[in-house]
Amino acid sequence: MADNLPSGLVEACVVVGAAGDKLKQLLQALPQTRDRELPLLEPEVLQVHAPPFVSKDSAKDSPAHVHAPAFSRIQKRRSFIKKKRERAATPPADSVKGNGVPSASATGTAPTTSTAAGATEDVSVPKDIDLIALPQLCFPGGLQISEECKEDSYHFLVFTDVFGNRTHGVVVQYHRHVQACQDGHAYQNGHWTSPKGPRLYTAYGICVISKYPYYNALRDCLSCLLMQLRTCRMSDFEERVKEFTAKLALVPIPPPGQLHVVFCLRPLQIFLPSREDKERPAVDLDLHLPFLCFRPQQLLEIITSILTEQRVVFVSSDWARLTLVAECFMRFIHPLHWQHPFVPVLSRQMLDFLMAPTSYLMGCHVHHIEDVLAETDDLILIHIDEGTVSSSSTDNSSLPETPWAARECFLRRVEGLQMHYDLEVCRLGAGTDVNDLRAQRRKWQHKLNTQVQRITLELIVNIFRDVHDHLNYEHRVFNSEEFLKSREPADQTFYQKVLDTHIFHSFLRDRLNQKMDAFSRLELKTRSETHKLRTMMDAPRRPNMQEMARKCHSPEKRLSKRLGMSLPNLAERSPMDTVRKTSLKKVHLKGELKAPQRPIKIFRLPEFPPPLSYSYVQNYYTDMIGQLGKAMTCLCPEDSSLLARYHYLRGFVSYVAGKRLEALSDFQNLYKTDTDIFPAELVRALVDSLAPEERVAADRRPELTRLISRAKRDQEGERARPDPFATIKKFQLPRTHLQREDFVRRIQESGIVKDLSTIHRLFDALTVETCKAGLGWHGVESAVKASSQSIFYVDSGLDGQQKQVDPEVFRFFYTIWKETEAEAQDVDLPTAVLEHLETNECVYKLSSSVKTSHGVGKIAMTQRRLFLLTEGRPGYVEITKFRDIEEVRISSAPFLILRIPSLKIKSSLRKEMFEANLKSECDLWNLMVKEMWAGRKMADEHKDPQYMQQALTNALLMDAVVGCLQSQKAIYAASKLAYFDRMKLEVPMMVPKTTAETLKHKINPSLDLTSPQAVDVLLYTPGQLGVSGADGGGNPKLWCALSDGKVVAFDAASWSMQQNSVQVGSSRLTCLLGVNQQQLWIGSQDSVIYIINPRSMSCNKQLTEHRSEVTGLALEERADKYSHLVAYSCSAEGTVIVWDVSTLQVRKHFRLSCDRLQSVQVHNGWLWCCARDSILEVRRNGTVQRRVSLPPQRSPQLPQRSPSPSPSLSSSPSPVSSHSAYSCFLLFDETEQLWTGCADTDELCVWHCRDLTKPFHRIQLQDCAGVLCMIKVKNQIWVGCRGRSAGQARGKIYVVDTERHLVEKELAAHGDRVQALCSAEDRYVLSGAAQEDGKVAIWKVE
Repeated sequence: MADNLPSGLVEACVVVGAAGDKLKQLLQALPQTRDRELPLLEPEVLQVHAPPFVSKDSAKDSPAHVHAPAFSRIQKRRSFIKKKRERAATPPADSVKGNGVPSASATGTAPTTSTAAGATEDVSVPKDIDLIALPQLCFPGGLQISEECKEDSYHFLVFTDVFGNRTHGVVVQYHRHVQACQDGHAYQNGHWTSPKGPRLYTAYGICVISKYPYYNALRDCLSCLLMQLRTCRMSDFEERVKEFTAKLALVPIPPPGQLHVVFCLRPLQIFLPSREDKERPAVDLDLHLPFLCFRPQQLLEIITSILTEQRVVFVSSDWARLTLVAECFMRFIHPLHWQHPFVPVLSRQMLDFLMAPTSYLMGCHVHHIEDVLAETDDLILIHIDEGTVSSSSTDNSSLPETPWAARECFLRRVEGLQMHYDLEVCRLGAGTDVNDLRAQRRKWQHKLNTQVQRITLELIVNIFRDVHDHLNYEHRVFNSEEFLKSREPADQTFYQKVLDTHIFHSFLRDRLNQKMDAFSRLELKTRSETHKLRTMMDAPRRPNMQEMARKCHSPEKRLSKRLGMSLPNLAERSPMDTVRKTSLKKVHLKGELKAPQRPIKIFRLPEFPPPLSYSYVQNYYTDMIGQLGKAMTCLCPEDSSLLARYHYLRGFVSYVAGKRLEALSDFQNLYKTDTDIFPAELVRALVDSLAPEERVAADRRPELTRLISRAKRDQEGERARPDPFATIKKFQLPRTHLQREDFVRRIQESGIVKDLSTIHRLFDALTVETCKAGLGWHGVESAVKASSQSIFYVDSGLDGQQKQVDPEVFRFFYTIWKETEAEAQDVDLPTAVLEHLETNECVYKLSSSVKTSHGVGKIAMTQRRLFLLTEGRPGYVEITKFRDIEEVRISSAPFLILRIPSLKIKSSLRKEMFEANLKSECDLWNLMVKEMWAGRKMADEHKDPQYMQQALTNALLMDAVVGCLQSQKAIYAASKLAYFDRMKLEVPMMVPKTTAETLKHKINPSLDLTSPQAVDVLLYTPGQLGVSGADGGGNPKLWCALSDGKVVAFDAASWSMQQNSVQVGSSRLTCLLGVNQQQLWIGSQDSVIYIINPRSMSCNKQLTEHRSEVTGLALEERADKYSHLVAYSCSAEGTVIVWDVSTLQVRKHFRLSCDRLQSVQVHNGWLWCCARDSILEVRRNGTVQRRVSLPPQRSPQLPQRSPSPSPSLSSSPSPVSSHSAYSCFLLFDETEQLWTGCADTDELCVWHCRDLTKPFHRIQLQDCAGVLCMIKVKNQIWVGCRGRSAGQARGKIYVVDTERHLVEKELAAHGDRVQALCSAEDRYVLSGAAQEDGKVAIWKVE
């Protein structure tokens, strides 16, 4: 076996103890030291056992029939350390034996020389393991010779390399008596005769080192080893330890998921739990230990000290507790990762590590604490035994408190934990089988660990929930200042310290990379409805009426302005919440998170063979592969998750066994079962290790060829991909003048607005000409002067002049925007006013106190209405809703000899006009109200609520621009942002009557993006396809495939966007198919069929058999409930593949001769395939039955009014017609009619299935430039086209009657071609447009 094989459970086993010559010297001096305390000895490495223990080459060199001894001394080692020990050559009879450990061949290799000058030993060391410090860590308190035999003790170690990779160790110290040869005694039968004198005992440490934190499992393994060592002959000691290590090296590590591994190491059954996911380490320790040592409030203090990266020192009188408790806290802060030195056990020789100037987390014995405090200050001391947390700082600075809302939620959750195992088993009888008792305890512990992890994860989520609101993903910017301002004043000290830490920086990288880890999943699941609505509407942040009502009712107990609304689980305390921690009563809190538990499956390894014999080891691997195969055959095809774990495990074992092609085949199957656990690095190493003959054999198997090429392609892609650990920028105000591109980036980074067109209008507003190029720029003398001179020109040597925004202007604008946002947070409306407003309304603008026709007060603007907040006794007077406005104008009201500007608003619900003497604010309010009015009209006419949100953003930007410029042209500059008011004048706002009556609603799948994205494919799935109704997923869904592989889902009951979109590859998506409740198939240009699980909104399966762009998917209805479900897929070059849906295996495939195969449908057992040049009727075996050629041109030839064809349809011209190509078709089984459309013609052709030589009817589509898609709904055909309206390119939909062959309706609601259509249960039709529009329209079906 190769040296680069993946490791099993054990990396190495090291035996540490006192050297034989040191023991000899001690015994010789024993008479002189009898009345004194025995000295401490320096521990040394005596043995190192590391895989590989057997090799194919060593098996060939030895006789095939020889099995005793059952191992070969010739071993391949990864690295070596030469250690010289000066000693005189002595005969065996004069050597000193301690626990029977041979000193001459401590590593299992014979000494290279044996002379009086000295001997040299080859100490074999596994890679990345340092033996220098290991003896001290195995005996952190020193190696003491004693006159009594002490009980065995265990402790745990963590090793960290320079790259931050951790390995783990479990150490057992056990004692054996020391016997010396004196005069007159002899060494017989492997034993020394007992001399007269004291009986001495020395300790030996056995350290098992693993890459995986299996602390409990490895401790159990060492317990089994000690039982053997106590009864073995001393001469067999090395062989027993070596055989023990070799057995553990044969144990494979279970993949992430629900499959756990169990093996027998007599007398115990050893249990290896799997990781919950790839990001989490395995949990093989008792996570409730810290809860037994500390009160909940102290747990929060310790977590805070870790999150703020203090110098943390754990202290205990028990070495084992140090690592276990420290590791528990590492699990508690997941998914955050400690970035600094992590040494939970410090030996007495390593205490100077505490002098390090950096942050760290270390542990030491309680005996050393006084020395530590004398030499070091500014420590957080955590005394595990006493359950205390203290600081050694001299400046009396204390740890900041955990944020209040998160703290309260955590404390209440902890009260519900049941950590008393005795209460769980008091009703049970006494067990007689130790393994049954262990399994029972393990089950209870697993349940408790799950609860603890859920509570601590919720704590982390509640602390950092709102971070994503202040991230700009496009430019990788975190606006830390705004995040801090949004926190409660009492919590800001905590966040100020956390935001500057490495641990938070790493967390930010994961958020900016949009990593879907445990934090992201829980954060999405627990978002409040208010937060979801704010995210979907993309509106500026303001408190709504519901939040204001909470402030009115309990101002002294209100939560953070935004954090409180983000914690749906925080209810008012009820009497049952006051149960003390020591109570035995289980507390069930309202809103408690209960994650679904997947059933755990156990795979039992075969009995261990003689582990040092190559042939026996190979037979062991063969048996294990056979058992895995049997387990896989017993699984249901639907249980793909567990099947993936078996494939992973079998691939791993096959790789270790040298069956590389079989291993590749198993890893290839992970694409069809669960790509989340695909071991990319392991597969690349496996591919690189293929021998030439294996590579030739792999090339003969298409599935392995695809895997190998993909592994190499992915590796090259990773090298070319931007560094995921790129530096995260903090938002900073500019210091230099900004050109248009720089201005766009800065505005997006600030989080003010994302939309590119809006930012461009803002740039024009802030660069209104106030100073000509000839005047130059003579400096900024004051802030006001700078703000008035918002533009200057640079002679670029070109004919034009380049506009730039002054950095002072940008700073003023940004400051005013944020101040306005903060002022809105402090708006305190009385309860009487709140009753008149809807719960999701927000006050966005409040005027100064003015005189109006309804009295004196302040005019308030929400997204729906204007109302007057009267002064004196606060009251509510509604002015108008924006949709009811009929006229807005400025007039002047006489006041003495002056005329004061006033704003007049006419409402359709009132006869009299509302008039307000707004004075200097009049022009601004005039602009804002007109923009909101126009936006409301546009939203109502086009059934698109986003227009109202855009108008609201424009109005608030106007307010900030006027406050920023403070010049005569400020109003003119703000008018640049009056987009909808200008549209009302330039283009008619009225939508055609037919369109307005049919259009129900419009939604924007690109809401969270900077620019619209094309809607390439649409699919509606009925309610039963989603998750359970309790999770909000029982409603039907609309799936939208956008550019670059992004899939967005909408709840079809409310047309609200689901929070977590799914990224499937990076290429354009071409087709969608709802297969069943667990599978949604998506075809892509990259030749892959991605499979989404609608329940979890995750993509973890892929079908990779196609070699070019996947263009069509179809599902064949079952003949009966017992038949297999079959799906069809086609690709552009003409390949059609038949799939078994349950197993995802290819049942058949064939290739058609055509020009770009575009879609496939199944009708009455026949396949109908649409290509550019023809439509084919195909038998299931791939035989073409009939071919429908392109229809002949009409006579006379009509002029073509076609722009460039769709990118997805552009190809070489058809051999039949130089200007036409099929784009879509429909087949009607009832009437035996075939309807076809072409990408560059303005007609539909209707064919009779009995005569496919020419169409018997042609339907003219007025103002159509090409048919792109069509669907059948009831007795209608809905046709999506590329059309023209008023001389401009528009998207059009034609509704055609299938019986009369007449166009019933012509619908125009898209600004770009309609390229996707789908039906929602024949009640609605949904249309998606190309990138210029990028929206989805919802139409009523009559």
